[in-house]
Amino acid sequence: MIQLQPIGLCHTSVPNKEVPAQRKTMLSTLEIFNQFKAGLPGIDQYSHLIVLFWMHEVTLPTQLSSYPRGDNSLPLTGALASRGRNHPNPIGLAVVELIELSNAGLVVRKLDAYDKSPILDIKPYDDYDVVSVPKVPDWFAKRARKAVP
Repeated sequence: MIQLQPIGLCHTSVPNKEVPAQRKTMLSTLEIFNQFKAGLPGIDQYSHLIVLFWMHEVTLPTQLSSYPRGDNSLPLTGALASRGRNHPNPIGLAVVELIELSNAGLVVRKLDAYDKSPILDIKPYDDYDVVSVPKVPDWFAKRARKAVP
């Protein structure tokens, strides 16, 4: 049996419907529960973190395929081949910028979690995880090129 225990909560003032559009600039405070604060020393030595969170407002999918980013001009894709919300377990993952470590918790940028999302784990991001030129589907590469200023 798998058991998960949240280590904290995400707090943000950004309304849920605006989170996707504001993800790149929005700030969130990660309230770390007291029993897990002993795990924080040294975290401020990193510029970026990997945050795993529970997407508590997601309705579990009835099917395991969808159109990436809700765009039906893109190919129908399996849940495990996408970064969308239609996964069997609504676990979110984000690489975030650490702005501040304080008594209140961690202030981070680029976390696309809704307010009060349970934080499952935090890991430091380092060059061990970097893949400089990953293989991606053509549709993704085309969209990524459009997004670059």
